Amino acid sequence: MSINHQVPIFEVKELSFSVRGQKILSSISFEIFNSEYVAIIGPNGGGKTTLIRILLGLDKPTTGTVKLFGKKIQEFKKWHKIGYVPQRASLVDSSFPATVLDIVNMGRTSQRKIFSSMTKEDRDAVDDAMKKMDICDLKDKMVGTLSGGQRQRVMIARALASRPEILILDEPNTGVDAHSQKNFYELLSRLNKEENITIVFITHDIGVIADDIGRLFTINQKAIICNDPKKAMSCEDMSKLYGIDAHLIHNHKHEH
Repeated sequence: MSINHQVPIFEVKELSFSVRGQKILSSISFEIFNSEYVAIIGPNGGGKTTLIRILLGLDKPTTGTVKLFGKKIQEFKKWHKIGYVPQRASLVDSSFPATVLDIVNMGRTSQRKIFSSMTKEDRDAVDDAMKKMDICDLKDKMVGTLSGGQRQRVMIARALASRPEILILDEPNTGVDAHSQKNFYELLSRLNKEENITIVFITHDIGVIADDIGRLFTINQKAIICNDPKKAMSCEDMSKLYGIDAHLIHNHKHEH
Protein backbone atom coordinates (compact mmCIF):
# COMPACT_ATOMS: atom_id res chain seq x y z
CA MET A 1 0.00 0.00 0.00
CA SER A 2 1.33 3.44 -0.88
CA ILE A 3 1.89 5.72 2.06
CA ASN A 4 0.52 9.23 2.30
CA HIS A 5 3.37 11.75 2.21
CA GLN A 6 1.60 14.20 4.51
CA VAL A 7 2.00 14.70 8.24
CA PRO A 8 2.02 11.33 10.03
CA ILE A 9 -0.90 10.40 12.25
CA PHE A 10 1.57 9.21 14.88
CA GLU A 11 5.16 10.40 15.14
CA VAL A 12 7.10 8.77 17.97
CA LYS A 13 10.73 9.67 18.72
CA GLU A 14 13.07 7.98 21.21
CA LEU A 15 10.19 6.92 23.43
CA SER A 16 11.04 5.11 26.66
CA PHE A 17 8.85 4.10 29.58
CA SER A 18 9.84 2.79 33.00
CA VAL A 19 7.88 1.80 36.10
CA ARG A 20 9.66 1.74 39.47
CA GLY A 21 13.01 1.45 37.76
CA GLN A 22 11.92 -1.35 35.43
CA LYS A 23 12.23 -0.43 31.75
CA ILE A 24 9.12 -1.45 29.77
CA LEU A 25 9.91 0.38 26.50
CA SER A 26 13.30 1.57 25.30
CA SER A 27 14.20 4.14 22.59
CA ILE A 28 11.26 3.45 20.27
CA SER A 29 10.84 5.59 17.16
CA PHE A 30 8.33 5.21 14.31
CA GLU A 31 5.73 6.99 12.20
CA ILE A 32 2.29 5.80 11.12
CA PHE A 33 0.72 7.49 8.09
CA ASN A 34 -2.81 7.88 6.79
CA SER A 35 -4.33 4.73 5.22
CA GLU A 36 -1.69 2.37 6.59
CA TYR A 37 -2.49 -1.08 7.93
CA VAL A 38 -0.04 -1.89 10.73
CA ALA A 39 0.17 -4.94 12.99
CA ILE A 40 2.03 -4.76 16.30
CA ILE A 41 3.18 -8.13 17.60
CA GLY A 42 5.33 -9.39 20.42
CA PRO A 43 5.24 -11.55 23.54
CA ASN A 44 3.06 -10.95 26.57
CA GLY A 45 4.77 -8.39 28.78
CA GLY A 46 6.76 -7.01 25.83
CA GLY A 47 5.18 -3.57 26.11
CA LYS A 48 2.56 -3.59 23.34
CA THR A 49 -0.36 -2.42 25.48
CA THR A 50 1.85 0.11 27.30
CA LEU A 51 2.79 1.60 23.93
CA ILE A 52 -0.86 1.92 22.95
CA ARG A 53 -1.74 3.54 26.29
CA ILE A 54 0.97 6.13 25.63
CA LEU A 55 -0.33 6.76 22.09
CA LEU A 56 -3.80 7.31 23.57
CA GLY A 57 -2.50 9.75 26.18
CA LEU A 58 -3.38 7.39 29.06
CA ASP A 59 0.26 7.06 30.21
CA LYS A 60 3.11 9.54 29.85
CA PRO A 61 6.44 8.40 28.44
CA THR A 62 9.45 8.60 30.74
CA THR A 63 11.46 10.13 27.90
CA GLY A 64 10.84 10.90 24.23
CA THR A 65 8.08 12.64 22.30
CA VAL A 66 4.75 11.66 20.76
CA LYS A 67 2.91 13.72 18.15
CA LEU A 68 -0.62 13.10 16.87
CA PHE A 69 -1.59 14.63 13.53
CA GLY A 70 1.43 16.95 13.85
CA LYS A 71 0.59 18.18 17.37
CA LYS A 72 2.38 17.31 20.58
CA ILE A 73 0.23 14.83 22.48
CA GLN A 74 -0.11 17.29 25.39
CA GLU A 75 -1.78 19.77 23.02
CA PHE A 76 -3.92 17.29 21.07
CA LYS A 77 -7.67 17.70 21.59
CA LYS A 78 -9.41 15.90 18.72
CA TRP A 79 -9.55 12.46 20.32
CA HIS A 80 -12.64 11.53 18.29
CA LYS A 81 -10.23 11.05 15.36
CA ILE A 82 -8.94 7.93 17.12
CA GLY A 83 -11.19 4.90 17.58
CA TYR A 84 -10.05 2.39 20.21
CA VAL A 85 -11.13 -1.17 20.95
CA PRO A 86 -9.41 -2.29 24.18
CA GLN A 87 -8.34 -5.75 25.27
CA ARG A 88 -11.15 -8.09 26.27
CA ALA A 89 -13.75 -5.64 24.94
CA SER A 90 -15.90 -8.49 23.63
CA LEU A 91 -16.00 -10.22 27.04
CA VAL A 92 -19.19 -8.72 28.51
CA ASP A 93 -21.06 -9.95 31.59
CA SER A 94 -24.25 -11.69 30.43
CA SER A 95 -26.26 -9.54 32.84
CA PHE A 96 -24.83 -6.23 31.58
CA PRO A 97 -27.92 -3.97 31.26
CA ALA A 98 -27.36 -2.33 27.87
CA THR A 99 -28.61 -2.88 24.34
CA VAL A 100 -26.41 -2.90 21.27
CA LEU A 101 -27.74 0.56 20.39
CA ASP A 102 -26.84 1.84 23.88
CA ILE A 103 -23.26 0.61 23.46
CA VAL A 104 -22.76 2.08 19.98
CA ASN A 105 -24.30 5.40 21.11
CA MET A 106 -21.48 5.62 23.67
CA GLY A 107 -19.11 6.16 20.76
CA ARG A 108 -20.60 9.63 20.26
CA THR A 109 -20.07 10.89 23.82
CA SER A 110 -16.73 12.54 22.99
CA GLN A 111 -18.53 14.67 20.40
CA ARG A 112 -21.19 16.03 22.75
CA LYS A 113 -21.41 18.17 25.83
CA ILE A 114 -22.33 16.36 29.05
CA PHE A 115 -26.07 15.60 29.31
CA SER A 116 -26.77 16.96 25.81
CA SER A 117 -29.18 15.04 23.57
CA MET A 118 -28.19 13.01 20.52
CA THR A 119 -28.27 15.16 17.39
CA LYS A 120 -29.20 14.01 13.89
CA GLU A 121 -25.47 13.91 13.11
CA ASP A 122 -24.93 11.64 16.12
CA ARG A 123 -27.76 9.30 15.07
CA ASP A 124 -26.52 9.20 11.47
CA ALA A 125 -22.98 8.35 12.63
CA VAL A 126 -24.31 5.54 14.86
CA ASP A 127 -26.50 4.14 12.05
CA ASP A 128 -23.54 4.29 9.66
CA ALA A 129 -21.25 2.46 12.11
CA MET A 130 -23.86 -0.26 12.71
CA LYS A 131 -24.37 -0.73 8.96
CA LYS A 132 -20.61 -1.09 8.43
CA MET A 133 -20.50 -3.79 11.09
CA ASP A 134 -23.74 -5.44 9.85
CA ILE A 135 -25.40 -5.29 13.29
CA CYS A 136 -28.51 -3.19 12.57
CA ASP A 137 -30.70 -6.25 13.21
CA LEU A 138 -29.15 -6.59 16.68
CA LYS A 139 -29.73 -3.02 17.86
CA ASP A 140 -32.40 -3.89 20.46
CA LYS A 141 -30.65 -7.04 21.73
CA MET A 142 -28.99 -7.01 25.15
CA VAL A 143 -25.25 -7.02 24.49
CA GLY A 144 -24.67 -9.74 27.11
CA THR A 145 -26.76 -12.22 25.10
CA LEU A 146 -24.62 -11.96 21.95
CA SER A 147 -21.87 -14.30 20.75
CA GLY A 148 -18.23 -13.27 21.06
CA GLY A 149 -18.03 -12.43 17.35
CA GLN A 150 -21.20 -10.29 17.51
CA ARG A 151 -19.95 -8.43 20.59
CA GLN A 152 -16.66 -7.82 18.82
CA ARG A 153 -18.52 -6.13 15.94
CA VAL A 154 -20.55 -4.06 18.42
CA MET A 155 -17.38 -2.77 20.10
CA ILE A 156 -15.85 -1.88 16.75
CA ALA A 157 -19.07 -0.09 15.79
CA ARG A 158 -18.83 1.91 19.02
CA ALA A 159 -15.28 2.95 18.04
CA LEU A 160 -16.41 3.80 14.49
CA ALA A 161 -19.32 5.94 15.72
CA SER A 162 -16.95 8.85 16.34
CA ARG A 163 -16.00 8.63 12.63
CA PRO A 164 -12.31 8.17 13.40
CA GLU A 165 -9.43 8.42 10.96
CA ILE A 166 -7.53 5.65 12.73
CA LEU A 167 -8.76 2.51 14.48
CA ILE A 168 -6.58 0.92 17.18
CA LEU A 169 -7.47 -2.60 18.34
CA ASP A 170 -5.67 -4.24 21.26
CA GLU A 171 -5.83 -8.05 20.96
CA PRO A 172 -9.47 -7.86 19.88
CA ASN A 173 -9.94 -11.59 19.24
CA THR A 174 -10.07 -12.68 22.89
CA GLY A 175 -13.10 -14.95 23.35
CA VAL A 176 -13.87 -15.05 19.62
CA ASP A 177 -14.10 -18.29 17.63
CA ALA A 178 -11.95 -19.03 14.58
CA HIS A 179 -14.74 -18.41 12.03
CA SER A 180 -15.51 -15.00 13.54
CA GLN A 181 -11.79 -14.17 13.55
CA LYS A 182 -11.60 -14.84 9.79
CA ASN A 183 -14.58 -12.54 9.21
CA PHE A 184 -12.96 -9.98 11.49
CA TYR A 185 -9.76 -9.78 9.40
CA GLU A 186 -11.81 -9.43 6.22
CA LEU A 187 -13.74 -6.65 7.92
CA LEU A 188 -10.57 -4.77 8.91
CA SER A 189 -9.26 -5.06 5.38
CA ARG A 190 -12.49 -3.59 4.02
CA LEU A 191 -12.43 -0.67 6.46
CA ASN A 192 -8.85 0.04 5.46
CA LYS A 193 -9.31 -0.22 1.69
CA GLU A 194 -12.85 1.08 1.19
CA GLU A 195 -13.23 3.54 4.08
CA ASN A 196 -9.59 4.67 4.05
CA ILE A 197 -9.37 4.13 7.83
CA THR A 198 -5.86 3.62 9.17
CA ILE A 199 -5.73 0.32 11.07
CA VAL A 200 -3.35 -0.53 13.90
CA PHE A 201 -3.97 -3.84 15.62
CA ILE A 202 -2.03 -5.45 18.43
CA THR A 203 -1.67 -9.19 18.87
CA HIS A 204 0.64 -11.68 20.58
CA ASP A 205 -0.28 -14.30 17.99
CA ILE A 206 2.24 -14.21 15.17
CA GLY A 207 0.18 -16.71 13.17
CA VAL A 208 -2.61 -14.23 12.37
CA ILE A 209 -0.58 -11.92 10.17
CA ALA A 210 -2.73 -11.37 7.10
CA ASP A 211 -1.76 -10.51 3.53
CA ASP A 212 -3.41 -7.11 3.84
CA ILE A 213 -0.94 -5.77 6.41
CA GLY A 214 1.40 -3.10 5.09
CA ARG A 215 3.90 -3.06 7.96
CA LEU A 216 4.73 -5.11 11.00
CA PHE A 217 6.05 -3.66 14.27
CA THR A 218 7.63 -6.18 16.63
CA ILE A 219 7.73 -4.91 20.22
CA ASN A 220 9.73 -6.48 23.01
CA GLN A 221 10.94 -3.44 24.97
CA LYS A 222 12.61 -2.28 21.76
CA ALA A 223 10.95 -2.05 18.34
CA ILE A 224 11.81 -3.75 15.07
CA ILE A 225 9.95 -2.06 12.22
CA CYS A 226 9.33 -4.38 9.29
CA ASN A 227 8.22 -2.69 6.10
CA ASP A 228 7.33 -5.69 3.94
CA PRO A 229 5.55 -8.47 5.85
CA LYS A 230 5.35 -10.63 2.71
CA LYS A 231 9.12 -11.18 2.81
CA ALA A 232 9.05 -13.29 5.95
CA MET A 233 11.71 -15.81 6.79
CA SER A 234 12.31 -18.10 9.71
CA CYS A 235 14.71 -16.61 12.19
CA GLU A 236 16.23 -18.51 15.10
CA ASP A 237 17.40 -15.32 16.79
CA MET A 238 13.85 -13.92 16.82
CA SER A 239 12.52 -17.17 18.27
CA LYS A 240 15.11 -17.01 21.05
CA LEU A 241 14.39 -13.33 21.68
CA TYR A 242 10.62 -13.76 21.91
CA GLY A 243 10.41 -17.27 23.29
CA ILE A 244 7.92 -18.26 20.57
CA ASP A 245 7.95 -19.58 17.01
CA ALA A 246 8.74 -16.33 15.25
CA HIS A 247 9.24 -15.00 11.77
CA LEU A 248 11.52 -12.08 11.04
CA ILE A 249 10.42 -9.74 8.30
CA HIS A 250 13.11 -8.23 6.10
CA ASN A 251 13.55 -4.57 7.02
CA HIS A 252 14.36 -2.35 4.07
CA LYS A 253 14.60 1.38 3.64
CA HIS A 254 11.19 2.98 4.04
CA GLU A 255 10.89 6.23 2.14
CA HIS A 256 8.26 8.82 3.04
